[in-house]
Amino acid sequence: MASRITFIGAGNMASAIIGGLIDSGVAPTDITATAPNASELDAIKERLGINTQADNVAAVGEADVVVLAVKPQIMRAVCEELKPSIHETRPLVISIAAGLDAATIDQWLGGGNALVRCMPNTPSLVGIGASGLYANAAVSEEQRALSTQLMEAVGIVEWVENEALLEAVTAVSGSAPAYFFLMFEAMEEAAVKLGLPAETARRLAIQTGLGASAMAQRSDHDPATLKQNVMSPGGTTERAIAHMEEAQMRTIIADAMQACADRAAEMAKELAKKN
Repeated sequence: MASRITFIGAGNMASAIIGGLIDSGVAPTDITATAPNASELDAIKERLGINTQADNVAAVGEADVVVLAVKPQIMRAVCEELKPSIHETRPLVISIAAGLDAATIDQWLGGGNALVRCMPNTPSLVGIGASGLYANAAVSEEQRALSTQLMEAVGIVEWVENEALLEAVTAVSGSAPAYFFLMFEAMEEAAVKLGLPAETARRLAIQTGLGASAMAQRSDHDPATLKQNVMSPGGTTERAIAHMEEAQMRTIIADAMQACADRAAEMAKELAKKN
């Protein structure tokens, strides 16, 4: 990736992506991060060896890629500050801010920009994230490939051709780590009632989740087949799964994901009005 990359914002997600890029072979000298907090910049510079800059405009002047990694609530002010420089140099712009649609961000940047929206998730912080990406019409195939390479530094990447589908991405991966944390929490509580120490129950539940994910990822079988393979007729797993089906677990999950997607759409409208 022979590109100069500037991150506007140096928070946890930006730091994770930067770390992944360096681990994948990108030279730290090709990466710049900005933040208003000097101590935050000093810390990331010492840890990762990248360039840092307090001035956003100066930082994007020679960038091939600009990653907008600031909170949605301040995105408009940041974009309007960057607009003259972005308009002059026309870098690829990648936004990892939740809720703000590509057209709105592009408008704040002056219009006509190659812009990619990215919906990452928190496991990106440990290098095994899942990101959904959407590109506007100005993004070239080369820039799409560059975006893929950048986000694959912290996990897998899936593209959607309809921006509205990022709401579904939010439901299936963006918010979904919390679903699994709830499952671990419930399993730990149930195991304690069965007599296990809490720490033992937690370790077993989390390791089993990790193992099941690894099996699903490496297998040619779909999850339904993998589930069936664990179940013996009349056995313990069959009894547990039957109880979950009777309790309408599928409906609970589907309704929760729909609620998540609906809220993502609502938040996009709210943010557009506030900004």
